[in-house]
Amino acid sequence: MDIRFPRPSVTLGVVTVIVAATAAVVVTGAGAASAASVTFTPVADTYVQSDTAATNYGTSTQVVVDNSPVRRSFLRFTVSGVSGTVTGAKLRLRTISGSDAGGTFRRMSNTTWSETGTTWNNQPAIDGATLGTIGAVSGNTWYEVDVTAAVTGNGTYSFGATSASGDGAYYDTRESGADAPQLVVTTGTTTPPPSGDPVFVGAGDIADSGSGDSATAALLDSIPGTVFTTGDNVYDNGTASQFTSYYEPTWGRHKSRTRPSPGNHDYNTSGATGYYNYFGSSAGPSGRGYYSFDLGNWHIVSLNSNISMSAGSTQEQWLRADLAASSKPCTIAYWHHPLFTSSSNHAPSTSTRPLYQALYDYNADVVVWGHNHVYERFAPMNPAGGADSSRGLRSFVAGMGGASHYGFGTIQPNSEARNSSAYGVLKFTLHSGSYDWQFVPVAGQTYTDTGTTTCH
Repeated sequence: MDIRFPRPSVTLGVVTVIVAATAAVVVTGAGAASAASVTFTPVADTYVQSDTAATNYGTSTQVVVDNSPVRRSFLRFTVSGVSGTVTGAKLRLRTISGSDAGGTFRRMSNTTWSETGTTWNNQPAIDGATLGTIGAVSGNTWYEVDVTAAVTGNGTYSFGATSASGDGAYYDTRESGADAPQLVVTTGTTTPPPSGDPVFVGAGDIADSGSGDSATAALLDSIPGTVFTTGDNVYDNGTASQFTSYYEPTWGRHKSRTRPSPGNHDYNTSGATGYYNYFGSSAGPSGRGYYSFDLGNWHIVSLNSNISMSAGSTQEQWLRADLAASSKPCTIAYWHHPLFTSSSNHAPSTSTRPLYQALYDYNADVVVWGHNHVYERFAPMNPAGGADSSRGLRSFVAGMGGASHYGFGTIQPNSEARNSSAYGVLKFTLHSGSYDWQFVPVAGQTYTDTGTTTCH
């Protein structure tokens, strides 16, 4: 009997949830390796108000649509570096408070208005076609308007928003940081890895109210392949609203190609229901959180370090049976709590050793963890932490997905590379009998770590 969780097909697409616009729908991308998204933030945003006709609000942390007093909002984006046919464009905004009407959005012909000079008295005309209307909104929630009709490729685009309701809707602006408006542009093609071999890329300790996760999500925009997470997907408590507010606008745009694992912060919500409900079947059976799938010549196993891992436990027995049933010559596993780490914040989680032992017994090759907000690479080791170049697993701590960094304490034996200041993702290219690894830093940072190793 095959007791493994059914292996999901791996595609690269975009799944976008329209939270509230003209209609609530789910838009799924086309076939495998067929779509890529790039996210832009505004180069200018402001609003004007009828009863303060000479006042400029260009430095405000909010834009407003209202009809009492009349308030109109303006946003401008510069789209660059986009290749291929544009197949979709979404304007995304995050509310500050609730309203019975989120506003009507139209394209504007004027793309040169001044953020710091525009007032009611000199406002540009909102003169283009209506693109969409947002209905009633809740506070601290992302909403989306389909603006595909307006965005055709590289260029500058202006959007204006109005409302016929006297119940004003307030949105965050670019001055608010991570909650700034977004223009997500999707094209119909992506560039496959030069070798044609599968790419497996990700990190852990990801989404909060800061900007680190926005930067790492931007890396994923240009890296095709399957995305993994090593837990603590959203802070602080893994609630449904935190997934909506923090994870969804950043890493969430890669949700359709993500194979996650849960962390302790995800379990701060009882039963990790926010995590399981958000990721659905991609996270394995709800409440269990471990599963496997294949990529090319590799067997991939996602495990749950928040439940029992002891020798003889249900999870450990499942893992051994899963590994025994696999016909793939190379294996990689990932979960949240690290067995080996040099970080000063969280000590090694020795309770995970039975999982490592099972992987070692079945000649697995790589294990990846999160939990400590650093990057660290260890030489191949046996379950006791001894160097083992013949059968040992090479392990990585990949907790640099966006949450604030930790530091290092005593450097543990066989630690070969480490960094506690750069955000980034860990990218594996999975060849038929070997793998390449690469730490890819976010824009503005330079740390990297690369190498290649054959499978056992």
